[in-house]
Amino acid sequence: MTAARWIPSWIGIGSNLDDPESQVNSALAALKLLPDTQLRIASGLYRNPPMNAMDQPDYVNAIAGLLTRLPARELLDALQAIERAAGRDRSAEQRWGPRRLDLDILSYGLQRIDEPGLKIPHPGIAERNFVLLPLVEVAPGLQLPGLASVTALASRVDSEGVVRIA
Repeated sequence: MTAARWIPSWIGIGSNLDDPESQVNSALAALKLLPDTQLRIASGLYRNPPMNAMDQPDYVNAIAGLLTRLPARELLDALQAIERAAGRDRSAEQRWGPRRLDLDILSYGLQRIDEPGLKIPHPGIAERNFVLLPLVEVAPGLQLPGLASVTALASRVDSEGVVRIA
């Protein structure tokens, strides 16, 4: 079942295993193929250290701006199918651990969703410089429901360690 209208949705993309730049670019290509969805814009690629100072490779992150008619849960299912196709096995991962591909719904229109396995806006977005800096590149005026604009949020985080690489 598809939503009646096009909903803007912002997707966070990250990888730190198996050629992360290629993983992120492959994810962007896969997003173009989603049904009832259009990839409208993508940020540059950003390199950053892992959260919580874990001993693992740096991440490469980007943001994708979509228009979709998929309901939020179906969009999440489609994103997780892209992750699985890239070789991600959520059952074998540790929290904050390395991953081949991570796709997160950051926002879905102006909706606030709090369901098991689906929280929108994405929890923690306001503290994550590796999300906010690429997001402000492509959507500086975006207002996150229940939060501030991405520009205001980005002004409150430290940009240290986050480097635009492409």
